[in-house]
Amino acid sequence: MGGIDAGQPWLAPLLPDLRSALAAWQGGAPVAEALNARLAARGGQALAMAHGPLRFVPQADLPPGEAYEAFIHRTASVPTRDNAHDFFNGMVWLAQPALKRRLNELQAAEIQRAGIGAARGPQRDALTLFDENGALLQAPPELLAALRARDWSGLFFTHRARWAETRLHIVGHALLEKLANAARKPLTAHVLVGDPLTMTPTDWAAKPFAPLPVLGVPGWWLGNQDPAFYDDATVFRPPRYAVDR
Repeated sequence: MGGIDAGQPWLAPLLPDLRSALAAWQGGAPVAEALNARLAARGGQALAMAHGPLRFVPQADLPPGEAYEAFIHRTASVPTRDNAHDFFNGMVWLAQPALKRRLNELQAAEIQRAGIGAARGPQRDALTLFDENGALLQAPPELLAALRARDWSGLFFTHRARWAETRLHIVGHALLEKLANAARKPLTAHVLVGDPLTMTPTDWAAKPFAPLPVLGVPGWWLGNQDPAFYDDATVFRPPRYAVDR
């Protein structure tokens, strides 16, 4: 917990909940307790689930053999361990409740339909990938076109000023954990440009994500002020037209 710097630009969409919950956790409260305190502070803005208001519970409350997502849907309770991974999961629940509720509903419906097997299947695989590593992007057309073309120079330099008109929200809690623990150049989000609340299971199964090396975002990393930062083809990879077109 000591490595989390609430002042980093990628954490701005999580404020002020982040500062309050982090202070409680650093003060000795379990993560679930720290997150529930933020829910209580919202009063009438408690997050409603299908089976009651959202709450965070210790991981031990998850019954043996019951799928995590199915348990959340059945009980409106999120099993939570005392680590950064689950802390950031809770923060995204607070910041993006409609999105997290939708992801959970789709996961639970697919689990009810197909059960739990050796593999998740394409829909649950896509939902899990986005939940762990996703980001939401609203941006001017020039930036969206450059992102789809993997025109990194155009995206991050030619149209650099347009990032002031852009909203990028990282919603993948595993990616947030990695950025907090050891931010490094190759960290890449699976970006969704459309509205996730209107996407069908078939839409999700197609994995309509674009890769975005997030530390290339202007203002997110000191080194990216130098155009040479984007010359690293192991991170800023050229388009694979035969696959992506």
